[in-house]
Amino acid sequence: MKALTSAMTYLDNSMLALDKKNEKSLADAIWHIAAELEYALFLFSITVQDGIDESECKLHPKLKEDDMGSTLATVQDLLDTAKKCMENKELSDAYRNAFIARHYILKIQKNLSKKKQEALKKEK
Repeated sequence: MKALTSAMTYLDNSMLALDKKNEKSLADAIWHIAAELEYALFLFSITVQDGIDESECKLHPKLKEDDMGSTLATVQDLLDTAKKCMENKELSDAYRNAFIARHYILKIQKNLSKKKQEALKKEK
């Protein structure tokens, strides 16, 4: 629960950074979200005895690369749901939502890295 709560805090920070167009803060917050979600997923994997079938983790429709705000909102919804599932002791559902949220965060990280590389190429 602590890792999910921490990820949600960093998610709030990322939304503020996105609004302020602060790319450095945004990238830092996204990195922290990914780290917290990795940790949460690790804890789920050692807690859930039956194992979790990741093939059951159906991803939402493909999100647009340029619309980071809506992707972050989707991640926020997923984390809210994961937290509620944790409170109801539905660990498999909590894992599933955290897994999908991590997927989107990793996509955002990839897009940010790609944009940064393109900007560096333009400078040269």
